[in-house]
Amino acid sequence: MSYNILRPQDNTCCSIAQTDITAVNTALVRDGWAVLRGFTVDMHIFSGLVGQLCKHITFDPARNHSEENTQKVDAGLGPIGLHIENGNTPRCPDLVAFYARTAAFEGSQTTICDGHEMLGVMPEDLRTRWSQKMTVSRRLPEELWKRYLVNEHPALTAPEQITQEHILQFKAVTPGQDYEMHEDGSMTYHLTLDPVRASRFSGCDSFANAVLGPSHNYEQPRYRMADGSEVTAEEISMLAEIAESCTHEINWQDGDIAVLDNTRIMHGRRAIIDANRELFIGMGSI
Repeated sequence: MSYNILRPQDNTCCSIAQTDITAVNTALVRDGWAVLRGFTVDMHIFSGLVGQLCKHITFDPARNHSEENTQKVDAGLGPIGLHIENGNTPRCPDLVAFYARTAAFEGSQTTICDGHEMLGVMPEDLRTRWSQKMTVSRRLPEELWKRYLVNEHPALTAPEQITQEHILQFKAVTPGQDYEMHEDGSMTYHLTLDPVRASRFSGCDSFANAVLGPSHNYEQPRYRMADGSEVTAEEISMLAEIAESCTHEINWQDGDIAVLDNTRIMHGRRAIIDANRELFIGMGSI
């Protein structure tokens, strides 16, 4: 899919220009993803690009910051299942971008699956099942849920500022969530969402969620459909087989930036063979 690889139009200047950002947005509407290759990029430029593409920046509380708008990706060495980034959180990002400062010599290809294409090849009974709402339940340690709330609540700048009122305010403005507090400060949250959603860029319906994805830094979530049935491991395996038929790979080169529609394109990773790689992430809403 070489048409998704965007290169500098001017051989004398490899800076990312407004015309390149326009081309990225066009690709997001058409295909849901694009790769910028051959541009002059560093961490500061990548962070600035994320700031241009996103109106509000979202962070994963389990990751370390690298620049103002970015974090370092560190999820072990094994393969990562397909998912949308922060897909099990109350405010799922519209867009996610990755920057390969140092690409792996072998392995660690990023996998991408077009959820719109996957929805189209699903048997009718599966499309019907996944068109109902789904509730995600997971327990979070105190440190992680507080870091997330600080990023998402406009009145907060530090975890020690959080009160019960802040939690209730966030619950009120973000529908579909409930929670239970525990004596050790941890929280079990329940989030009801649509596993099939409309793309924020193209408007097309897509199977775009985190059911097939990892829980590297978190407790494994529990998924229950609106009809009361649990999502089983066997069902997840069957969905993974269907997804693989719609999956492509990004073979990273040093300096590449990949931009994905996080409401349409699920991504994952092949196993890392060459651990000498540096990948960074930035994400947010448009």
